[in-house]
Amino acid sequence: MSGHSKWHNIRETKQKMDASRGKVFGKVTRQIIIAVREGGPDPEKNSKLRLALEKAREVNMPSDNIKRAIQRGTGEISGESYEEVIYEGYGPGGVAIMVEATTDNRNRTTAELRHTFQRNGGSLGESGCVSWIFSRKGYILVSPEEKEDTVYNVALEAEVEDIRNTEDGYEIITSVENFEKVKDNCEKAGLKVIRAETTYLPNNTIKVESDAARQLLRLLEQLEELDDVQKVYGNFDIPDEILINA
Repeated sequence: MSGHSKWHNIRETKQKMDASRGKVFGKVTRQIIIAVREGGPDPEKNSKLRLALEKAREVNMPSDNIKRAIQRGTGEISGESYEEVIYEGYGPGGVAIMVEATTDNRNRTTAELRHTFQRNGGSLGESGCVSWIFSRKGYILVSPEEKEDTVYNVALEAEVEDIRNTEDGYEIITSVENFEKVKDNCEKAGLKVIRAETTYLPNNTIKVESDAARQLLRLLEQLEELDDVQKVYGNFDIPDEILINA
């Protein structure tokens, strides 16, 4: 899982730096709208909205933008009607790829994704073709500056599924049902949480190197650049020197 999670951590940092371009704001706006429509405008009662609002604050999204997104979710302000769709496919080296998208036009999104896959050595597949390779989990990344004993004690008390000490920090893996509890425990203990989300983690990985690895990274980044795409997941294991310099 190291290559998979490291790439996500690198992309997360880049997104925060690039937030001024507005593209990230657009993606977070869609997350807020869908979360409100599904669970209401109160973040205390809507964990999905709570996570979307945390993301909005991380990228310094203006409060007026957040307010309008919530109003669009409640219907106070009219706008596009978005839905969440999962797409599946294959990348260079036979890597399995899952794409989370929010769209108001499935035909447009499907066409854009298919074109992006094809021009980067991949292919868009049928629903279910690779989803069995992934598991839905909670993922929490705690700062590497924290004391190891403290992090492990908090994690074990919360009955996490796994914890790993990496150069990026302490990676804590939980069930989706236990995610909020573990996240709250980490914050109450004063731990610095760098990233916290529900995600798709691969059950196995494929090692990809050299030109195939670079082509795969181009595909993943071009997929993420699409307005309708929220997150991209893959079961790849790429050497750190290629990931960092991509």
